[in-house]
Amino acid sequence: MWQEKDNKLKRSLTFKDFKQAMAFINKVADVAEAMDHHPWWSNVYNKVTIELTTHDAGNTVTAKDRQLAKRIDEIYDEVTSSGF
Repeated sequence: MWQEKDNKLKRSLTFKDFKQAMAFINKVADVAEAMDHHPWWSNVYNKVTIELTTHDAGNTVTAKDRQLAKRIDEIYDEVTSSGF
């Protein structure tokens, strides 16, 4: 679940293993690049932590962040249900 805190949308996600986490990251990277809106994220084995904020809007949460968060949720559901 996304949480809005400190002018950021934040979410931590858990995957079955490193390979599934990386499949997720690669899919999100493609979407983020197409949107020209790049998240801050970290990955340790099967855990991915993401923060979204819009730098051009003074580091606040905007509709662009919410749109990317929605796509990230969809990708997470796709990757974890398909057994990547």
